[in-house]
Amino acid sequence: MDDPLETSELLAFSKAVEARSLSRAAAELGVPRATISRRLARLEERLGVRLLRRTTRSLALTDAGEALHRHARIVLDAVHHAEASVRKTDDAVRGELRVSVPPMTGTSFSAMICDFSRRYPEVRLHVHSTTQHVDLQRGGYDVALRAATALEPGLVARTLAREPTLAVASPAYLEAHGTPRSRRDLRHHRCLMGFARGELPQTHWPFAGGKFQIEGALFANDVYLLCDAALEGLGIALLPLILASPHLESGALVHVLPNALQGESHIAVVYPEREFMPPQVRAFIDALVAWAPELIARANAPMPKRAAKKRGGKSA
Repeated sequence: MDDPLETSELLAFSKAVEARSLSRAAAELGVPRATISRRLARLEERLGVRLLRRTTRSLALTDAGEALHRHARIVLDAVHHAEASVRKTDDAVRGELRVSVPPMTGTSFSAMICDFSRRYPEVRLHVHSTTQHVDLQRGGYDVALRAATALEPGLVARTLAREPTLAVASPAYLEAHGTPRSRRDLRHHRCLMGFARGELPQTHWPFAGGKFQIEGALFANDVYLLCDAALEGLGIALLPLILASPHLESGALVHVLPNALQGESHIAVVYPEREFMPPQVRAFIDALVAWAPELIARANAPMPKRAAKKRGGKSA
């Protein structure tokens, strides 16, 4: 029977994939770049397949490399957990923590991250902000914050907040195109659409009693871009109340179809299901849960009642 693969080789391979650079992988592991290259060469020679296509600027996985990376993460996690299970424990929270979050502009999320970093200085915190619906297990992430509840196998979700979504448009847009009175009127409007799970363009909006198909005019997986497009008078957008509220208050946006569109956005913390949860992961989940009431308070704030005002003119 052949000897099992070396953990150091699997670690070098996995780090190279996640860092997309041999130099960055070497820096994260604290070894020379040449060591990473040698370990990858030994691994490919041992397996008899090419795992990575290397150019001067990038790394790309082959089909064999993609298959190995999926299993390598499981093996490396198991080794880490085995080591942690017998290591002397203390009250210190330390180690690497990789987190994926959506763009969080305009929230207190940054303050929470800074407070966590001050509180646990021995945690090497990697915060990856993206509109992509990342694969936690293949990407090597410990925790993700998501505005969705759909889960892949092997993941656990804990809902932090729920907030309504509402259709909004600028007074200038409504003056030029009219205010929709029913969902069917949206067929004559420019609708600014998001991406389901951050990946596929939306085709429907939620209405009382079900969903209604919408023909979008602009699609973006960045909700802040959709908000800006609505402010610029490009169409009607479906936005979370927490984002739309200040613009409704100022009159820069107007709530349309308030009794017909009945959507809700869920914000959840998602993490891999595992028997042993590293202390730094538990500490970060606890920090998110402690931060959640502020999100909930903002999401449940009463709708502003100030009359809408068109910038530079009369309201529609």
